[in-house]
Amino acid sequence: MDSLVSMRVFCLVAELKSFATAAQRLRISPAMASKHVMQLEKRLGTRLLNRTSRRVSLSESGALYFEPARQMLDSLDEVEAAVSKATVVPRGTLRLTAPVWMANTIFVSMLADYQARYPEVHLDIDLSGRLVNLVEEGFDLALRATGAPDEALIARPITNVPFYMVAAPAYLKRAGRPTKLSDIAGQALLHYALYPGESFSFAGEHGTETIKFNPVLRSGNETLLHMAALEGMGLAFLPKWLVAEDIAAGRLEHVMPGHIVFVGKLFAVYPSRKYLSAKVRTFIDFIAADKRMK
Repeated sequence: MDSLVSMRVFCLVAELKSFATAAQRLRISPAMASKHVMQLEKRLGTRLLNRTSRRVSLSESGALYFEPARQMLDSLDEVEAAVSKATVVPRGTLRLTAPVWMANTIFVSMLADYQARYPEVHLDIDLSGRLVNLVEEGFDLALRATGAPDEALIARPITNVPFYMVAAPAYLKRAGRPTKLSDIAGQALLHYALYPGESFSFAGEHGTETIKFNPVLRSGNETLLHMAALEGMGLAFLPKWLVAEDIAAGRLEHVMPGHIVFVGKLFAVYPSRKYLSAKVRTFIDFIAADKRMK
């Protein structure tokens, strides 16, 4: 039995978490898919997949084997295509992790356009908001808004992301619309949990001013903070992409736009240039070139 074929079967079963679905994709029987994985496990002398009647999951050994095997297969596909002077067609499952606030209409429309262009790429997107370990958890790519990317990873800058201070008209009517920085001191803040402290420094008319807020809600989930802002619970710092439609519709107001703007940078982060597959490279190039990201 061909070891490379068995490796391809294993990787697809691991990605799809199903022998039946992987077999259908590969146009073989589920029994043959199972036979390939069993042969690979026999050759390696360890169980790679845990099987129950309801689910398939990677064993500890399988998790160690999966990412290097998948990277090797991706590289082999590209080398063979280059040698034969064929176009490398992006295919397979692209596992991506991104901030919670990427669940917005702009990003979703970009995903739809990318998938229409590259229909053989299947998107598996994690928006849990946690900082994942790309290598250990088998992710191909991360989109991260940060000022200091992990030096152990490759980081390509994609675009700047402005963060606006916003509030619902009902809140501003109740608390008063600020005209100077001192007006927002002590106001209710919907606080992003990963930002330390309750004070922020801004460039004021007389130099840097430090403003302390009253955090009435703290969460690491930007969607919750967004919804709370719409309900009039307080002020919130949220990315432009998430609130642009609300501001245009009057559901939220951009508070003191001439004084308070935080600009972050969005990076595409991946483990290594050496194993950059066609699906990862085309996705990064696609979003970097898209004007909707600007």
